[in-house]
Amino acid sequence: SRYYREVLPGEIVKISRHDVQTLDVVRRPEGDPSAFCIFEYVYFARPDSIFEGQMVYSVRRRCGQQLAIEAPVEADLVSTVPESATPAALGYAQKCGLPYVEVLCKNRYVGRTFIQPNMRLRQLGVAKKFGVLSDNFKGKRVVIIDDSIVRGNTISPIIKLLRESGAKEVHIRVASPPIRFPCYMGINIPTKEELIANRPEFHDLANYIGADSVVYLSVEGLVSSVQESIKARQDNNPKTQKSFTGKLGHCIACLTGDYPVELEW
Repeated sequence: SRYYREVLPGEIVKISRHDVQTLDVVRRPEGDPSAFCIFEYVYFARPDSIFEGQMVYSVRRRCGQQLAIEAPVEADLVSTVPESATPAALGYAQKCGLPYVEVLCKNRYVGRTFIQPNMRLRQLGVAKKFGVLSDNFKGKRVVIIDDSIVRGNTISPIIKLLRESGAKEVHIRVASPPIRFPCYMGINIPTKEELIANRPEFHDLANYIGADSVVYLSVEGLVSSVQESIKARQDNNPKTQKSFTGKLGHCIACLTGDYPVELEW
């Protein structure tokens, strides 16, 4: 199989053995920008997915590079919790000039932690989910890149695990901004009260999760990382590219509370 093209927002496509036909495109109201979910780039999509003419892996790596510009730290190595944040961690390491080193390996025989019936079992599950490559980081200052921290309860046992295994310092850098608002567009984000960014603990998050420091990527940093190559293509070929101006065609409602459509209850 090969990548052909994206289905446009509102497009109805018929695929047959002969060709791909557009049956109809439901047009947006005039002046309404497209509002592609920015969290597809951050977390939901597979890294080899292609959206808006760019590979998700490349966007995540750019997010890591931008995070290194915004939140550098004195450290010895960069790593991640396998494996969704690996592209961002590689981008961060490259930009900082630090080695990327594996500190954890996945235990393939443990089930999914998020379906455990209570918090204690989830946290125990997280600790058992990973093996520790202690030779790689003993006595060293480690930067762990995560793609997002939603509730804040899964990163905590990982930090504890690294410290108990000899890490001198553990700094957390998050390659997306804090999620503060629920999504009404079909993505199952926890209630506002469950989100760590809205809880009192967020004001001293490093202490709460047991890290030496925690810094998130800014909203502006995420948006610029996502839109960098879209803008470049638009500049190179303005006739064939859609206009991405203002909010540049991405929904960032879960980060800012600014929803792309008016909600009616």
